[in-house]
Amino acid sequence: MVAATGNADTTVGHGELIKAVDRALTTHGRALLTGPAGAGKSEVLRALTEAASLRHETVLHLAPEATDRWIPEASAAALLASVPALALERLSGPQRTAIALLRRETDAPRAGRDHVALRLAVVEVLRTLAARGPVLLALDNAQWLDAESTDLLRFALRLTPPHVRVLVAECVQGGAPLAGPLCGPDTPQVRVPPLGTDEIAELLVRRGLPARLAGRIHQASGGNPRLALALGHSLAEAAGARDGSAHHADPLPVSGQAREVARRLLGVLPAQARRTLLLAALAARPTTALLRRAGRPGAEAELALAERAALVTVEEDGAVRFTAGALPTALAADAGWPERAAGHAALADAVDDPVQAVRHRALAVDTPDQWLAAEITEAAASCRRRGQRALAAELGLLAAERTPSHLPGEELARLVAAAEDAGWAGRADLARRASRAVLARDASPGDRVRARLAVIDAAGQDLAALDETFAHATADAEGDPALQAAVRLRLAWKHNLSDGDPVRSRDTAARAGVLARSGGDQVAEAMALTVRARMGRILGDPDAEEILAEALALPAPEVPLGMRNAPQYLAVRHALFDDRLADARRQLLVLLPAVRRTGSAEDVFEVLRSLTEVELRGGRCAAATAHARDGLELTVEAGLSPGPAWYLAALAEAMGGGFPRAAGYARRGIQASEEEHDQVFLSRGLYVLGLVELATGEAAKAVATLRRVAELEAAQQVVDPSVLRWHGELAEALVAADAPDEAADLQARVRTTALSLGRTSVIAALDRARGLCLSAHGDAEAAVALLEDTTERFALLGLPLERARTLLALARVERRRRRRAPARAALQAAAEAFAAAGATPWSELAREPSAGEGGGPDGARALAALTEAETRLALLVAEGASNQEAAAKLFVRVKTVEARLTRIYQKLDVRSRAQLATTLRTR
Repeated sequence: MVAATGNADTTVGHGELIKAVDRALTTHGRALLTGPAGAGKSEVLRALTEAASLRHETVLHLAPEATDRWIPEASAAALLASVPALALERLSGPQRTAIALLRRETDAPRAGRDHVALRLAVVEVLRTLAARGPVLLALDNAQWLDAESTDLLRFALRLTPPHVRVLVAECVQGGAPLAGPLCGPDTPQVRVPPLGTDEIAELLVRRGLPARLAGRIHQASGGNPRLALALGHSLAEAAGARDGSAHHADPLPVSGQAREVARRLLGVLPAQARRTLLLAALAARPTTALLRRAGRPGAEAELALAERAALVTVEEDGAVRFTAGALPTALAADAGWPERAAGHAALADAVDDPVQAVRHRALAVDTPDQWLAAEITEAAASCRRRGQRALAAELGLLAAERTPSHLPGEELARLVAAAEDAGWAGRADLARRASRAVLARDASPGDRVRARLAVIDAAGQDLAALDETFAHATADAEGDPALQAAVRLRLAWKHNLSDGDPVRSRDTAARAGVLARSGGDQVAEAMALTVRARMGRILGDPDAEEILAEALALPAPEVPLGMRNAPQYLAVRHALFDDRLADARRQLLVLLPAVRRTGSAEDVFEVLRSLTEVELRGGRCAAATAHARDGLELTVEAGLSPGPAWYLAALAEAMGGGFPRAAGYARRGIQASEEEHDQVFLSRGLYVLGLVELATGEAAKAVATLRRVAELEAAQQVVDPSVLRWHGELAEALVAADAPDEAADLQARVRTTALSLGRTSVIAALDRARGLCLSAHGDAEAAVALLEDTTERFALLGLPLERARTLLALARVERRRRRRAPARAALQAAAEAFAAAGATPWSELAREPSAGEGGGPDGARALAALTEAETRLALLVAEGASNQEAAAKLFVRVKTVEARLTRIYQKLDVRSRAQLATTLRTR
């Protein structure tokens, strides 16, 4: 008998659940926690027992093991062994004897024991403990209680006083909990829910595992924390054995502890149901009809059992989906080769899709077959035409494995094609596997380069660790201008993305363009010009648009090297930067179905990203949120780098969802980008986090965060302020943090650049910050005039959210100069604009304060005389915060608080904290 041990952190994802269980214990005196193995029941129970101990309650903790279930009265003996000796002193002689016999002889014959005395002894022990103070009986792993102990505890708990509370945790996947009768009929049952992606990310970070894996691990674990951690550790160990780093698209190894957890989850089903689930695991798109055709006539009933156990969900159309992606892997791994082969053979005869039929026939044998290999190759080509590049890569590798040894040329060609398909699909695991196979054979330099380029193309944002691959590809490409151009083009992408060096990227792209032209590769030439134009825009090069026009003039294929790298897509990005939102949106809606047909997940994500940004700037938050959600789901499903998707989710949430969720997504994106050395999306994640901090009044935090963006962009030599528009936000944060002079300097410097480049909306955002600066310097009239003019300019530019934010700033300025009617009108207009755009969190910011908020009329006038930074400090001090506490909450030094508090006293003509509180109090 041992205490339960957990593998998850109690504070991750269980805070509200712990509170709910505590309330149930307080109200009913009983609570039953249920959930599958690894869900976190033991961790929740431990958190509650620790809290009870801190309150000096008596805690009796019982956690039987699986073997205890077959030992009569084993759990009762363990419980009584932990009872303090003082509780036994009042027992009668027969009761004391009964307990002594139980504690010494749990495996002795029970016939000679006084069972009535034993029952009464347990009741008396609990009453004695309850007389001294509250008692919590915490029973973990209730499913392993022996029958005799269950009966004894049920009798005792019926007769115990209210001071004895009972918390039971039981592993339940389907059906009624066994401990239900033990606790009583009215006992609240609380099921431990699966964790969300954010919570899985936090769990991984706390255990030193990469946050960027959170999406895939959440999908594979179904939110089960124990399974998630086991998968994370297995992946990290596998990556360490390979090259020291876990890639976001690596297959998740279901081995060791992860396999054991999966087995426990599946172990609740009878053997027949597990055989049906194995067929579902082997099928690409399992349905009840397919499983029946494959020889499982009782599929519906067996799947119903699995659905009750929360292992699968069965849709209305019969589609079967596993709740945790690791489960089908575990099923296949535990099945022997004959069982898997028989399953694939049955599925080959049952599927409707000829490609899947070929795939299953290939997996049903393990010997070379020239004609089967040819069929698989044709199936791969069919997938390629349909845009199913990941499946084409899998089939290409399978075709190579089935190719006889006397056809080495065909095998090599199939491996190279598989590598290129994997690179296109972003499947880093398949690309590495195919590339290793190519490099292990007598391949030509061209084939070696193509295999290595596939690994580079599949890496997504994680190019920083591929220096050796680039070096080998460069050496193999020597003497072939077209191959050299292809390698240098990817080097140009790396210099921007991972190295944060757009100048070097531009120069490398220029060299790639020269090589591509000499090699007659117009696709690579167009791509090189596109990189030059993209870097030129960043660097403020006035020739960038001409370079882009030159790229667009080349007769490039529809999707050369990915639409995200094509001049057509860069033209859309430039339209977005220039606020030509209708043009950008129209072109993106044409591109979206086109890129879906190509099978490139990265291309689809890029179009979704731009659509999200366009819809947000156009004031359509609901549409933007839908695109961001699609992008996040695609990222998880395709195994893409998660940093960009988390940035996108954060941006959509910051405008149309909720600030807390936006901050959570932004932090995940920042961490993932840092892990992958992605300088581009690191800046973007920080920008969204800074925006949220500014909106929620954490000015000092916003300044620190946005200064990091400024430092990153300075290091990257970014000149054009229209690409990532952090400048106005930083200036506003500086004003709110009581640094208007620094804000004025910043907006003046950026304004000069924006004027020279003609970035009108950037100038408008800077003018919003300048209006706040004027207000902070006491020039309210000029501030109001500038903000009213800026509001009109944003309206003409078709940027409703920027207009609404400017109205919000105008309302603040009017409040400060005690003009309540204009302030109320500006707030009302802002609220209407935010509501029309679906900007939920901003609508709340535009809500007009009630008479009791921030004091009555006198209190409101007092606050109107203060800056935002002073207002936050004044309210904290009025609530009783010390200087040290206020400094910690505002993220400033204590000396700053002291100086700011002195100014507040002077402005409000008060001399003490008590007078300040009185001034701000409701009257």
